[in-house]
Amino acid sequence: MDTKRFTKNDAGFVCAHCGYAASPLGYTSRNHCPRCLYSLHVDEHPGDRACACGGQMRPEVVVPDARKGFIITHRCLSCGARKRNRAQQDDDRALLIRLTNPYNQEQE
Repeated sequence: MDTKRFTKNDAGFVCAHCGYAASPLGYTSRNHCPRCLYSLHVDEHPGDRACACGGQMRPEVVVPDARKGFIITHRCLSCGARKRNRAQQDDDRALLIRLTNPYNQEQE
């Protein structure tokens, strides 16, 4: 039996990193804050909320993809896990572009 690897979970939230009130996307699950791009380590598979870690996931680098748009790589500040996620239309474009070149990142 196949296990479902994506669960739609499109809820709004208040960002644990910057405090921004992120609204639901309406067409897919919101994974990260559109303002600071931080996420939480709460999913084993997208939307399942099955991970007990709960650590903040810092956006490390963004890679442009011709088919998928920008792909953000997050690293968990608690356990070190890395996850990749698609950027969304309402994400901070200036921050996405800055993160495409890791040598231009500011220390946070």
